Amino acid sequence: MASEGHSKEETLSLRRQLIGSEANDLALRLARQYTGHQDVVVVDHAYHGHLSSLIDISPYKFRSLEGQPEWVHVVPLPDTFRGPYREDHPEPASAYAAEVKQVIDSAQKKGRKIAAFFIESLPSVGGQIIPPAGYFQKAAEHIRRAGGVFVADEIQVGFGRVGKHFWAFQLQGKDFVPDIVTMGKPIGNGHPIACVATTRDIAGAFAGTGVEYFNTFAGSPVSCAVGLAVLDVLEKEHLQAHAAHVGDFLMGLLNQQKAKHPIIGDVRGAGLFIGVDLIKDEATRTPATEEADYLVSRYIEISFISLKYLPASALLFPEREEKMELLPFFEEVKELWVGHIARHSFDLLVGFADLLPLFCILPYKGWFSDSGGLRNEVV
Repeated sequence: MASEGHSKEETLSLRRQLIGSEANDLALRLARQYTGHQDVVVVDHAYHGHLSSLIDISPYKFRSLEGQPEWVHVVPLPDTFRGPYREDHPEPASAYAAEVKQVIDSAQKKGRKIAAFFIESLPSVGGQIIPPAGYFQKAAEHIRRAGGVFVADEIQVGFGRVGKHFWAFQLQGKDFVPDIVTMGKPIGNGHPIACVATTRDIAGAFAGTGVEYFNTFAGSPVSCAVGLAVLDVLEKEHLQAHAAHVGDFLMGLLNQQKAKHPIIGDVRGAGLFIGVDLIKDEATRTPATEEADYLVSRYIEISFISLKYLPASALLFPEREEKMELLPFFEEVKELWVGHIARHSFDLLVGFADLLPLFCILPYKGWFSDSGGLRNEVV
């Protein structure tokens, strides 16, 4: 039987792994063992890892490979800019959550049983999406009523990156606590470490099988020391507040550009999780895919961006003679950002979501200090 929700004190059991994909794979195993069910609900365009089990629950991947498994059920991305329920909808959270209920009902009519709902607390590969407040609570209610558990994937957005809160799922409200939380990337500041947090009941059901969980490096004292050091730096250097401050500054600059350039349809984000959505037409919000490609390739040409999360296809664009009306925007933004970045010792991390026309700006602190040693800082 799935849980009805948890206090912070109840969500205590931890398991440490090597990488984020392993954390999500373990979360899937925990959910199935605890519920006795098999099926998983995910949002469209989601990505949860590179293991076979996770490609199966990642529409971003499986649509280009072997397709959607029978046991995976896809609901609309809770996107209030481009999705079916937008910012002018009176109750977008309820409307998107109703889609979850509809998918569950359809699956149950076919004799399927839901083990879990997986979602990034802020969908990243799906397009830097900020789900409407209250969506998680309502979706979790439907999932738990069906006997499943709610899994919040914080691998890219946890540990203070969103500024206002330490965990991105807290943006949904103080009354929401997931059944399982997965963590990765920032917990080790470049060192490979990941973690799963869940309730004692869920962890106990897994342990009760007698089949132990282990791998060669899980629980390594070196990795544990790295994780503790990262937490110390986050606290002592007030990096969560720093993420909020720099993120607000950057959002302000981007919104100034949005007011000047109709091609910018939306600027959205929280802390240092920010996306800029380019459009061809304000009324239809048609994706400005070619323009976004051009802008990304121009940044690459001047070596302005540190490359990470950038798909190989983005490196293959030929030199284009046409300016596509973007150069004034590009030069102005470059000048503003370069000055600010230089003052704050930040690099820029740029990704391009293949499935949405999104030019994502994801700031992070470089792995190396000026002296060439590893930098003991994270954002």
